[in-house]
Amino acid sequence: MKKLISFFLSLVALVSCSSQAARQRPTGDASVKSSASFYDFKMPELESGELVDFHKYKGKKVVVLNVASKCGYTPQYADWEAFFKSYGDKVVVLGFPANNFMGQEPGSNDEIASFCTKNYGVTFPMFQKISVKGDDKSPLYQWLSQKSLNGWNDQEPTWNFCKYVINENGELVSFFPSAVKPDDPAFKKSVGI
Repeated sequence: MKKLISFFLSLVALVSCSSQAARQRPTGDASVKSSASFYDFKMPELESGELVDFHKYKGKKVVVLNVASKCGYTPQYADWEAFFKSYGDKVVVLGFPANNFMGQEPGSNDEIASFCTKNYGVTFPMFQKISVKGDDKSPLYQWLSQKSLNGWNDQEPTWNFCKYVINENGELVSFFPSAVKPDDPAFKKSVGI
């Protein structure tokens, strides 16, 4: 019975995620201001734990993904790795493991790194496991999902593999739900490919 309830909750969450529309930053509104820039963040790299200063991504578009190893969307690792290999000179993909959705990322940072490399050959930058919602939400995800901080968006991840797009100036410009892959026309338009 417990497994059936768990399956049902997963199904409801997946349907909810895939039915959401993408959110885009309003254009032409000079009153939309953010209190910080994406470049103000430094996050620990998955394997080494060394802090990565996000200033290094200045001048490129960035896609931020909350990822998990035991999710129905986990095969998207392959899609995002292929995208990164094709467009990494213009668009950087950053992965943030999180265990916020039905415990679908239970592993340690070492286990996550091993899983991503062994199963999907992930070479795009991955960071240490964080929380993307709730009372312990990381400062990065607070910025991504609070209008008072980013200037327009209040959508937090609704499941694993939600996408936030940052422009070349460190501004949040789009949010896409879990089911959206790199070949989605609205996503491609958002990153300019």
